[in-house]
Amino acid sequence: MNRLDPILAATREEVSRRRDAVPASALGTRDAADFRSFTDALARPGVSLIAEHKRASPSAGRIRADLALTDVVIAYERGGAAALSILTDGPSFDGSLDDLRAARATVRLPVLRKDFIVDPYQVQESFAAGADAILLIVAALSDADLSALFSSARELGLSVLVEVHDERELDVALALGAPIIGINNRDLTTLEVDTRRTFELLPRAAGRALVVAESGFSRPDQLDELERAGVDAVLIGEALMRSRDVEAACRDFAVR
Repeated sequence: MNRLDPILAATREEVSRRRDAVPASALGTRDAADFRSFTDALARPGVSLIAEHKRASPSAGRIRADLALTDVVIAYERGGAAALSILTDGPSFDGSLDDLRAARATVRLPVLRKDFIVDPYQVQESFAAGADAILLIVAALSDADLSALFSSARELGLSVLVEVHDERELDVALALGAPIIGINNRDLTTLEVDTRRTFELLPRAAGRALVVAESGFSRPDQLDELERAGVDAVLIGEALMRSRDVEAACRDFAVR
């Protein structure tokens, strides 16, 4: 069974409901000076840590119910994270745009909206809610839709993390001119994880984009191998969220 298709179908239905309730023209705007550079945060020397707030997931179920979002993001900032990733998908991850707004109001780190973005309305939502970057998943979009959403985001001043899972998707991202490419080691159709995927695809992307390794990394020593291979950043959520001391765990990953 393809696990991605029902998630995308549910996302489109939910976006339609939100658009009916609040049209794009009423979402609001923001000053250009309000942006924090997600790209610069990933381009600094070493492997930058994108620390993710994630309450639940389809693969892990409920992760932590005892942690307040504000406490988590403060711990991430104090622990040396370069940027935040905030899950805003409700049905599968128990997140919301209110989580993004709260995180951005609490700390000074750039914030990535991590969601299944399939509609221009969501790009405008992200902009109005205070995101500095959005995720676009090649596997979830036609080439035409990917290009249109990418262009819309860039026009608004948003950075874009373009996520790939195989060589074909990487070719699409490179042809798009994506300056940030995420290599997700989780197969979104089966939810299985294979961290070798990062190292297999990295040589084709290195030097052409900033590369973010996603999924499957749970030990600080794994980041040493990523740094030697030339990865620019790593996105870690579950390993941090499950830690007894979130700030200390974040520091273990962030301070190399």
